Amino acid sequence: NGRHVVFVGRSMVRNMGIASELGYMTIPAGTVVDLKDAVEMPDDRVVFMSTGSQGEPMAVLSRMANQEHQIEVGTGDTVILASSLIPGNENAVYRVINGLIALGANVVHKGSAKVHVSGHAAAGELLYCYNIVKPKNVFPIHGEVRHLHANVALAIETGVPVQNTLIPENGTVVDLKDGRMNIAGQHDIGFVYVDGSSVGEITDADLKDRRILAEEGFISIFVAIDPRTGAVVVGPEIHARGFAEDESVFDDVKPQIVKALAEAATSGTNDAGQFQQVVRRVVGRWVNTQHRRRPMIVPIVIEA
Repeated sequence: NGRHVVFVGRSMVRNMGIASELGYMTIPAGTVVDLKDAVEMPDDRVVFMSTGSQGEPMAVLSRMANQEHQIEVGTGDTVILASSLIPGNENAVYRVINGLIALGANVVHKGSAKVHVSGHAAAGELLYCYNIVKPKNVFPIHGEVRHLHANVALAIETGVPVQNTLIPENGTVVDLKDGRMNIAGQHDIGFVYVDGSSVGEITDADLKDRRILAEEGFISIFVAIDPRTGAVVVGPEIHARGFAEDESVFDDVKPQIVKALAEAATSGTNDAGQFQQVVRRVVGRWVNTQHRRRPMIVPIVIEA
């Protein structure tokens, strides 16, 4: 059709370059042009091959849909998603499709046209492969648990002994020796979180705190007390974020805090940390009962 081809996205450029160098793809001279040259060409003379078919937020296609890329999508443009939805990516992919359509593009995908053929082998093709290779051991590593078990079942059908098949978990150490494989150990592995410039330093507890802050809000209570009597000298001063715009909503709970602190002192409590727990319980109970919420509560009690 006389169009020039532009590869967009680091992985797309890298993979197409490797395919060309290895001879798997023959590209006529002058067909592929750089992005900086393509943006100056007429729209009907260029086709872009980009990353982002799974809705990855930083991929080129998502940035186009968000109007955050130098390639501008508009009325009359056609976008073809030659891919299948990976389970779990539905919302991200549909968000990209909606964004492109809102810009005026015609989006063609597997749900509306036959534009994708799976690159994964079907059961018959796996059987064909097993019969050709005739492996002594089978150790499937890609797919969900149901896929792994189905793969092993196919291998057994072709004559692989059951004892020579293995479906390990993530972190399993497999020893391959003398034509046999055996489980040699298990590593304790988990998620590695990337948080800004730090890697692996954030914990599940940190993520839980962030979810609470995002979904339920934050309440801080400052109180200065006489540790001998539990009498409030200053406060309670209550501040909230993401919970209630009008802080007068806390007027009802302040007398309860004062009363609870006095009762705790009468019961022998004389430690600031214990007084803070008293405040947290009172405020937490009140918030849950009156507002059906579970915000992060941070009490600060000092001795005056």
